[in-house]
Amino acid sequence: MAETTSLFHGESVSCDAGTKLGALPPHRRRQKQTQTAAANTVIPPDASSLLASSSAASSSTLHRSALAYLSLSKPRLTALIVLTTMASYALFPVDPLLSSPAAPTLSALTLVYLTAGTALASSSANALNMAYEPKFDAQMSRTRNRPLVRGLLSTRQAVTFAGVTGMVGVAALHVGVNPTVAALGALNIFLYAGVYTPMKRLSVANTWAGAIVGGIPPLMGWAAASGATALDGTMTELLGHPGGWLLAALLFAWQFPHFNALSWTIREEYKRAGYQMMAWKYPAMNARVALRYSLLFFPICFGLWWVGVTDMGFLVDSSVVNAWVAREAWRFYRKGGEGGRARGLFWASVWHLPLLLVLAMVHKAGMWQGFYERVVGIGQEEDEFDEEEDEVEDAKRVLQLYPTSPTSRGP
Repeated sequence: MAETTSLFHGESVSCDAGTKLGALPPHRRRQKQTQTAAANTVIPPDASSLLASSSAASSSTLHRSALAYLSLSKPRLTALIVLTTMASYALFPVDPLLSSPAAPTLSALTLVYLTAGTALASSSANALNMAYEPKFDAQMSRTRNRPLVRGLLSTRQAVTFAGVTGMVGVAALHVGVNPTVAALGALNIFLYAGVYTPMKRLSVANTWAGAIVGGIPPLMGWAAASGATALDGTMTELLGHPGGWLLAALLFAWQFPHFNALSWTIREEYKRAGYQMMAWKYPAMNARVALRYSLLFFPICFGLWWVGVTDMGFLVDSSVVNAWVAREAWRFYRKGGEGGRARGLFWASVWHLPLLLVLAMVHKAGMWQGFYERVVGIGQEEDEFDEEEDEVEDAKRVLQLYPTSPTSRGP
């Protein structure tokens, strides 16, 4: 019997597959077709590869160079890092006594410096990553169109870009935010480019190193926000609240279901390129780790409520979203990624993180308290009562200072 080779991982598909498929009931046949289509779908090129292709096709030298340099920053990854940093900044619990609508504690200018500095620091780390890996990027479908692989930029240009963006980004964080955030930004550049990138060719532990890199941006956002009310501004003070560490743990845990599902889909390419990934070296471990960290989302979200970052409504909403990812991770674990389970977990993880962060901001502790009080009228009654108490206290102080009224004194 003749066989044809699939487009996905070189698997062989028998020609009588259509006959077997036709023998199934209609609903089973549709389900099988959906699973086969999902399994045979190749993950598209990343944003850097797409930008590099656009750069090569551009007729304008300036436009071509701008796109090529922009592709060095890995725009989608950088955007994700910036958003997690901003979300952490927004979730910092501000004491109502220290903030008011007229004088908010969280500064918009600080947020601008934080956003710009984080984006530049991320761009620096990503550019160094590409400068180190063009030979290996050329062997993978997702990365073979990156700018250094296509010769749009040289290694020297990539390293120069990384140096400039790194120095400007860390300086912006130091001047516009605080030294702790700047130190965390510099640390993340080192960890991503100096530890995670070379470790990918040495050990499967590189995934844990990459997860640490992903967990640092929430700490940067938290330290930036806490700096507005800090007394000494030390790192211990800025990162003393457990909320920042729980958000970092959330991002750390999220890396595993997301990346383990992604890497399983292109595991043969990783193997050919020499990258040491669990997906091809230890596939059972790859699925087990993805499930384990998916279950960790539940206690992390509980902790965010427990320490006062979110209200109780977040426990309900986050549990629904976390259950979705846990279900996909369980299917991935049981089937080992076959039948489209890897892609199911991958896309669940893509939606999971932004949904969870948005829900956390919607359910930020105290967010709806003022609105509720205005609707019910509790706040107005308390304000009127407080004003009456203040007037009574003022009258008592006046009587203490002037026990006898000036008008009752004789000549």
